[in-house]
Amino acid sequence: MDRIKISLDEKDLPRRWYNLAADLPSPPLPPVTPDGKPITPDMLAPVFPMNLIEQEVCARRWVDIPDEILQILAMWRPSPLYRARCLEKHLKTPARIYYKHEGLSPPGSHKPNTAVAQAWYNKQFGIKRLCTETGAGQWGSALAFACRLLGLECKVFMVRISFDQKPFRRLMMETWGAACTPSPSPETQAGRAILEKMPDTPGSLGIAISEAIEAAVTDPTGKSRYSLGSVLNHVLLHQTVIGLEAKKQLKKFGEKKVDAVIACAGGGSNFAGIALPFVADKIAGAQIDIIPVEPESCPTMTRAPYVYDHGDTARMTPLLPMHSLGHAFVPPPIHAGGLRYHGIAPLVSAGIRAGLITPRAYHQLRCYESAVLWARTEGFIPAPETSHAIACVIDEARKAAEEGKEKVILFNWSGHGLMDLSGYDAYFRGKLQDYSLPQEELDRSLAVLAGLPKPK
Repeated sequence: MDRIKISLDEKDLPRRWYNLAADLPSPPLPPVTPDGKPITPDMLAPVFPMNLIEQEVCARRWVDIPDEILQILAMWRPSPLYRARCLEKHLKTPARIYYKHEGLSPPGSHKPNTAVAQAWYNKQFGIKRLCTETGAGQWGSALAFACRLLGLECKVFMVRISFDQKPFRRLMMETWGAACTPSPSPETQAGRAILEKMPDTPGSLGIAISEAIEAAVTDPTGKSRYSLGSVLNHVLLHQTVIGLEAKKQLKKFGEKKVDAVIACAGGGSNFAGIALPFVADKIAGAQIDIIPVEPESCPTMTRAPYVYDHGDTARMTPLLPMHSLGHAFVPPPIHAGGLRYHGIAPLVSAGIRAGLITPRAYHQLRCYESAVLWARTEGFIPAPETSHAIACVIDEARKAAEEGKEKVILFNWSGHGLMDLSGYDAYFRGKLQDYSLPQEELDRSLAVLAGLPKPK
């Protein structure tokens, strides 16, 4: 019988996270203030606990994972690595396609890998409540889950269009005891200001981030902090268990090299989770195509400039060095809600700038077509976000067939789509349309960057 999957034992869980910042050809640029001065750790203290701030600025290659975190991760980790033999057969490709199945965590995505770590570090620091934002709801449900396990309160501001489109994600959060509010909301000054200007706005992650930070820093008890599900260095660090496990599993499949590593990218966490350990191999000389995939409607990596920009609409965050569509960008209401962020992680941006990472963009109809093909061959129904990676995988597999070359393709199956079936319903009924961001709209969005410092 042909082998379909490799499941590692719990003893094979990685004991350390990998930090790409230690291996980049040039040191990553620091976050800065609007006048261009580097941010100091004490400036971040009202927002994050100091133990996570230390990870954010860490330059060590390896960071030990506390045993208490490993014990919780072992509920679903190590996650299995599958070979997509049915899809390979359908495509008649000589490529061998492998996927890391991150949909088996209790919330159904990769997000708990960092949610558990962040909740644990906050609890160690004496924090009682975490405030956050969520787009499609994967991150909000993951943090709600982690906070419940660790005895913390959880407040989630969910982008309004996703709050309306994905009610079952909200119900997941509420089942784990979190309070979930559509954003923008009248609960914060940032939300009220947006609603006054745009009462019918679908919302954005940038707006929801502003509300979550405000809710955290204005807590009179001082026992609230903000938690972010992507973009920042410590978040990407926690996700590298994905790629580290995949390396062990590929060896057990008998693979000696990988030709392509692929994942969808919104803020960059699940892409970084599987890809950064392989970026280290590429820096060391391996020939690997490393491809993050985004929507054509939010072309952060493929069309946006590399700039210093705020991570939120109300400009509460420091300026981050990243590819950005502008902090005031309000994305179209596509169903891949987790891929609607205006920026991409600074570490991912640095990898793009160094030529180590090559991004692509796809339209949502192509992605849904690929998702349906996947479900009808491999069985699992993917999240709309994951479908972007699948579209790219299919392209690479067909290219291998045209060239008559054997290739090893690895991608991150970052979450299931069982809470996103309304998007499939819209696709089957012809209600979805492709949307390319007009250049004039992009130019207007980037106008908010005037006067801000520029990356050197």
